[in-house]
Parts: sequence; structure tokens; C-alpha cells
Amino acid sequence: MNPLNAQLSRRTALGLGAVAASSLALTACAGGSTSGGGSGSQAEDSGAPLQFWTNHPGSSQDMEKEIVDAWNADNPDAQVELITAGSNYEELSQRFNAALSGGELPDIIVASDVTWFNFALNQQTTNLDDFWTQAEVNPEDYVDTLREDYAFNGGHYGVPYARSTCLMYWNTDVLKAAGLPTDRGPETWQEFAEWAPQLRAANDDKPVVVVPDGSNYLDWYFQGMIWAFGGAYSQEWTPTFTEAASIEAGEFLKQQVADGNIEISTDPTVAFGNGNAAALLQSTGSLGGLTETATVPFITTFLPGPGPSCATGGAGVGIPSGIADARKVKALKFIGFLTNTENTIKFSQSTGYMPVRKDALEHPDEVAYLEENPNARTAIDQLNENTQPQDYARVFVPGGGQRIGAALDEITLNQADVTATFEALSEETQTAIDRDVQPLL
Repeated sequence: MNPLNAQLSRRTALGLGAVAASSLALTACAGGSTSGGGSGSQAEDSGAPLQFWTNHPGSSQDMEKEIVDAWNADNPDAQVELITAGSNYEELSQRFNAALSGGELPDIIVASDVTWFNFALNQQTTNLDDFWTQAEVNPEDYVDTLREDYAFNGGHYGVPYARSTCLMYWNTDVLKAAGLPTDRGPETWQEFAEWAPQLRAANDDKPVVVVPDGSNYLDWYFQGMIWAFGGAYSQEWTPTFTEAASIEAGEFLKQQVADGNIEISTDPTVAFGNGNAAALLQSTGSLGGLTETATVPFITTFLPGPGPSCATGGAGVGIPSGIADARKVKALKFIGFLTNTENTIKFSQSTGYMPVRKDALEHPDEVAYLEENPNARTAIDQLNENTQPQDYARVFVPGGGQRIGAALDEITLNQADVTATFEALSEETQTAIDRDVQPLL
């Protein structure tokens, strides 16, 4: 099944009566009250500036300010205020939950791959299908796979914005010194293990690859590895952590860490950029910063396979449901501007995230940029060739990503028993599904 059809089918399965059910059962999913700041159909537009809550993904604060300033210059009746609402997606989500409990609601929020769904399920964000026409935004202009990541119950609850895949970054000086190809990474994780002794010998016994820890999305990066081994976090709503292939992937990760080939780091991007590892497993959103700051030459490559062995990720933008309809239209018009062809090109080139508009890839500026910067093309090619939808256990089960990340920290940092850790993880995941999800399906 191709990614688009897979996305559509999984949302169809999720949508069976979920929104008609009481949202109170999922209060714990989003971490706060399910009440909004007012009814979108009854509240009036105060005329105050629209609040755009963001965590500036990919160190994009300056770029976001430039876009907001350009919008404000041309739209005196729909001014936008740029608000730093957290240093990461989770902090922003927590602040939004606090606003849902009775504070002042924003008008636009950044929502990540693991936060948007619970807001949509609880009817806390707006079905944008009701407002595309009024806002003069055409949803068909967005890359189909990325747009459909926000499809649920017959509607769309987000617009793709800072969208990414995982990438491997390889120090070409180390590859050359090790006598290995300098134009590709290992094709499989087994080949990675074969390359490891040569890479360490050529780089003062430094780790081969640095990876973020469980509090910084190791659960996202490991998802590709578990797929490459034939495992998964889940098959739809059934956890599969304890299947043989999943255990094998966990054992491989644990052993590679024990052997010193993989290092779990709280700041892996800096470590790689300073030459303290041969490779980095990180988001496309790190490409812009690394291109400017890395002291070593590098290439970007697909994740080791066999594929598909990479998940899409990053964030979109959504609109709270508890604001006036007139503000929703203004907010969606701004989102259309934020993600228009010109701005998605500037944003992607500045940060490393993927262009989210179809026509952006054909724009002369982007064509020329990709020819001069082949590292930026890797994510685009990988989206088409090596990705698949994320497992429900990570992105749809409340707290899924954090739960998996904590378990991965146990087997990597503490070298805990993989089977026992994954068995406990499976039980915790099933409990969350039975308690927080099944009552709404």
C-alpha cells in the first residue's frame, strides 16, 4: 500500500464514531481540560491580533518573524502576533492544554506528529475542510502524503508546515579514511555493523553514529530500525513490541550501544558537527543548522534498510475549535500565506525541512537550490522511496512516543533486558489503548 492510501485507510479505521463519543474519556490524552475558550459558531471576533503559537521548529524564529512581518505589512485587518509557546512540541502542547482549561486560546498552533491527533479526537482543533473555500486556500496544492497525515474522520485537522524525515548524516572524511564509499551510507543495519570497526579505527575509536536519547525522539528514529528488522511498534491498535523481529531490533540497538558503535547523546548534532562521530541519525530539520556550523564535510543518506525504513515526522499547523469562525477564516488565510510556494521554499532552504507545496519542487529557485545542495534532496527522495506511515502505538496512543522513548533509554543507557522491557512496554501500551482510545471507537 502506498503512503497516501495507508494514511487514508488508517484514518478511516479511526473515525468510526469517535467524534460523536464523549471527549471527556480522553482528557488524560491531551493532558488538560477538553473545554475551549468559547464556541466557534457563537463567539464574536474581538479584532485582536491573531496569536500564532510556535516552538520555532528547526531554529526558525527569524524566518517565522520575517514571514509574519510580511503578512502584517499587507493585512492591517488581520495582524498576527508571533508567540514563543515552548522550546519543543511537547511544551507547546502543554501550554495549549492549559489554555483549553480556561486561558486565552491562540488562533494558530504548531502541532507535531504525536500531538495533533488527540486534539482532533477531542474536537479541540478545527476541521479545516469547513473553511478552505472561505479562506481561499486549496488543499490540493499540498503534497498529498503530507496533507493526508492530518486526515481524520472525513476531515483535515492540520496543514503541513515543518515536515521532515529522519536522515543519516555521514562525515565523508571519515568514510574516506576508512576506505569506504564516500557517496553513500550502509544499505542495511547489518552492513552498518560490518563498517563499524573500520570507521572507529579511522576516527580515534569515536562512536560511529550519535543518536538522540529517549526524551528527544529516539522512539521516532528507532521506528525505522525496527521496521528494517521486520518488526513494528504495533499493527494498527495491536502492540507488537514482543514479536521476534521487534525483539531482534531491540537487541541489535542494545548491542551496538554496548559495543560503542552507537552513542545515545543529549546533543548529538553538536557532537557530529564537531567531528566526534562518523555519523548522525537526526531529523531533516537539522540540515540547515549543520550546513552553517559543521566543521566537517558531510553527505546525507537514506536510513539503512531494507525499506521502507523511515518515518515521516515534524509538525503541521492547526486552528483551535473554540475561537470565532471569523477568526478561523483569518487564521487559515495566514496559514495559506505561511505555507505558500514562496514561503515554503524559503522556510525549507533555511531549516532543511521538506517543501510542503507540490509546485515548490518545480519552481526555478528550488530546482537550482537542489542542484547546488544535493543534501537537501535526500529527504525529498526518501519521502517517495523509503517512508511509510508511523505506527499507531507511537502517534495515536496517548503518551506513546514518551512511553517508547523511556523504554529505549532503559535498554540503551541502562542495558536493561530487552524482552522484559518490551513486554512491560506492550502491557502499558495496551492499557492505554483500552482505557483512553477504545471507548471512543
